[in-house]
Amino acid sequence: MVLWVVIAVVLVGLLVLVLAAGSLVGRLRPLRRAAMALLRRQAEAEKLQAAALTLAQEAETLRLKAEITQERIALIKVKQPSRGR
Repeated sequence: MVLWVVIAVVLVGLLVLVLAAGSLVGRLRPLRRAAMALLRRQAEAEKLQAAALTLAQEAETLRLKAEITQERIALIKVKQPSRGR
């Protein structure tokens, strides 16, 4: 009789464990999808960050070129005689 009680308690415990594991696995699927979406967003953010860095470097190059051009224009204006101004 005691053996049947022990077997019943063990089976009930296993049943509770299986139900809990099933519930946990059911919750993991959406979490996995969300994690994959976050990884995709992270990769996209890294690409955008690299593009922004390149753009910033190009903007700095253009700023330097504009500065040099302004200096050259100033030199040209100094070298030319004034024409009735």
